[in-house]
Amino acid sequence: MRLQATEERSSVSPLELFFDLVFVFALTGVTELMAGDGGSARNLVRGLLAMAVLWWCWIGYAWLGNVIRADEGFARVSLFFAMGAMFVVAITIPEAFEDIAGGLSGPVVFAVGYFFVRLMHLVTFWLVSADDPQLRRQLLRFVPSMATGTTLLLVASQLTGAAQTAMWVAALVGDYLGTLFGGEGWRLNSPSHFAERHGLIVIIALGESIVSIGVGVANLPVSWPIILGSMLGLAVSGLLWWAYFDTTTLAAERALAAATGERQIRLARGGYSFLHLPLVIGIVLLSVGLKKVLNYAGDGSSHSLTEPLHGTPLVALFAGPAVYLLGLAAFKAYVTATMGPVNALRVATAAVLLLLIPLAGQLPALAALGLLAAVLLALVTYETLGFADHREEIRHGAHPA
Repeated sequence: MRLQATEERSSVSPLELFFDLVFVFALTGVTELMAGDGGSARNLVRGLLAMAVLWWCWIGYAWLGNVIRADEGFARVSLFFAMGAMFVVAITIPEAFEDIAGGLSGPVVFAVGYFFVRLMHLVTFWLVSADDPQLRRQLLRFVPSMATGTTLLLVASQLTGAAQTAMWVAALVGDYLGTLFGGEGWRLNSPSHFAERHGLIVIIALGESIVSIGVGVANLPVSWPIILGSMLGLAVSGLLWWAYFDTTTLAAERALAAATGERQIRLARGGYSFLHLPLVIGIVLLSVGLKKVLNYAGDGSSHSLTEPLHGTPLVALFAGPAVYLLGLAAFKAYVTATMGPVNALRVATAAVLLLLIPLAGQLPALAALGLLAAVLLALVTYETLGFADHREEIRHGAHPA
């Protein structure tokens, strides 16, 4: 049961990837929650709140796995218990706010599952910090915000309507702010492992967006609209992947590795723990929009092919990539301490996507998806060709000959 420290050049372990599969299942539940009731604004807000809770569960284990190897000793047992609790949380997402008649209370089960995921994280960190007084003190500063968040979620499980939503918000604010202002006494043994872990969760979230495309038309006869919609949806996901992995993640990882002491902890916490949340939220919103577009494409009627998107699915389709690009620009600017022309271009593109929502609402759903893909393709193409020297330097360490 001996714990083993994560080494500087460690890579993400298979067990951590296994844990992340439970997280992606939870993302699927969030997408379904947002898309429920025709994609109402209420469900959108609830999905965002559930997403923020799930993210904070995952973040704790990303930090833990960077201090000790997740697949060695007691950490392995702890992670499996946490996976079980996380899976219970995931299957309870449809009932996280409103209990379905019969069986256990969904909101209570969700809150208790969340508490258990956080408890296993604390217990394991407590064992890890046995010979590290500074880490132990940091952990003790962290406990009040964690306890406050879980307690308020339990209180929220007994409420309904606006009071319940307000209690969820209070729980998240307390938890997030407690972490933000709780000090820089954490440990980061491997910047490369930390960056890799967050990059993989972005891939997993993008994978969920692809799953949402396939699931919506899995039982329908293949048609040209389905093929076209699937390819456009895949192109959008691929372009978002390109925007993150082509140069941004490389530049950020090097900046994180070059930092030391408390500054490195602040960069990891702010750039990865906080500013990766908008990336995942943006992808989940995109999934909601893609799901609706493919429903139209798979309907088969001429009316469905000419019908425009409207309401929450339309907003989610364009606002999702916009939130993603804004989060990406903020992440790179924060970690590398420079805004740069690439980030400014991404902010401008995000603004364009938001301004295009009224126009997209007048177009057929597939045409709106095509418009989104075209804007993202223009952005990635311009970045790749217009900043070729900068890109070459980041990717290969030197200007082209």
